[in-house]
Amino acid sequence: MRWIISAAVILAVVSCGQRRDDVFHPRPFPAATVPSMMTDVSEAASYLAGHFWDEFTDTSKMYPCDSSVVNGVRKEEVEQAYANYAALLDMVPQGEAVESVRDLFGKISAVEMKDSSSNVFETLVEITERYLYDPNSPFRNEDYYLPFVEGLSRSAFVPESRKPGYAYDAGMCALNRVGTAAADFIFADSRGRRYTLYGIDADYTVLFFSNPGCAACKDIIDALDSSPKIGAMISEGRLAVLNIYIDTDLDEWRRYMPVYPDTWYNGYDPEFVIRTDVLYNVRAIPSLYLLDSRKTVLMKDVPQERLFRMLESL
Repeated sequence: MRWIISAAVILAVVSCGQRRDDVFHPRPFPAATVPSMMTDVSEAASYLAGHFWDEFTDTSKMYPCDSSVVNGVRKEEVEQAYANYAALLDMVPQGEAVESVRDLFGKISAVEMKDSSSNVFETLVEITERYLYDPNSPFRNEDYYLPFVEGLSRSAFVPESRKPGYAYDAGMCALNRVGTAAADFIFADSRGRRYTLYGIDADYTVLFFSNPGCAACKDIIDALDSSPKIGAMISEGRLAVLNIYIDTDLDEWRRYMPVYPDTWYNGYDPEFVIRTDVLYNVRAIPSLYLLDSRKTVLMKDVPQERLFRMLESL
């Protein structure tokens, strides 16, 4: 018996492409399959995270390529497989997901060393950056991307001119990692009174980087403010929402104040140090974090749907 974790995650087992009569027939993406003795879903997910790319990056089986084919598989199928892989990463413990991405970088580097014409290295670099680091990706996760970009910053297959940029991205991804203490900072309210992040007393704190007039920010404000569960947690003192503005147009921010719920901490960065001193890697607005009572990072720059699910489960 083979376990199918999710139709969006586990692909069917298929045969490989081959060359016949000088006509190349692309192969379907070679999906990993779970051993039949694994009957636990979490165990199966862990197995797949560890073996997802094994056959695709097997250097003993190299396939013809062109601009639309990556080691024998059509590029669009490779990207679909990556979407399945990115979803799978959130089904396993954080440490396993990080090691899986680190292992992926090692595998594609081995393929590049074996045959640089396979398109594997450059394709997986581009897709990984787009899925795990693009601020608009629903799969983005800087902790997952960190081992990959660290590898890029040291790789012999990356031009020297690009390595400093990858090293910078690695440094940014290393800020405020899940499981570490969030960077403290001072913020001021509309009356100029100053507070600190660590001065907020609550079991959980949502750290919400927003801008006035931002439509996506307004959607988050409305969703948080309309949730009975979240409202009850705030009134009970279990949850605090720190809505922080880190740009410079304070007049516009003050005009927008009536939009913000008065049960939140609504503040701005009076010294403009959050970005200039790079305390947080705020690459796009809005950006959401979830912290525990000790201000340990539980969720970092998380898509809003995942944050809401977490809050509703607390």
